[in-house]
Amino acid sequence: MLAQYVHPAPGALYRIVSHGHRWRALRDNEELARYDSAEDAVRGLRELEPTARLPRRLGDWRFLPAAALAHLSPPTAAAMARLASAA
Repeated sequence: MLAQYVHPAPGALYRIVSHGHRWRALRDNEELARYDSAEDAVRGLRELEPTARLPRRLGDWRFLPAAALAHLSPPTAAAMARLASAA
């Protein structure tokens, strides 16, 4: 799994995922946009989803490094739902 920033908000799980030299902004599994930096993705997600109350600073998102996840299988739908409901 790729390096990513995660924020569980009420109603959806938001992720900013490293994708080569760019960053993908996702709501659950739906890609909303691509950005040149993770900071741009935070700003973009906040503009696209103003009611989600997403953190303003990237440091307030949970960072999941790629190396720490390399040995794990992809998360199940139930695991993603548990993470989303933790907000």
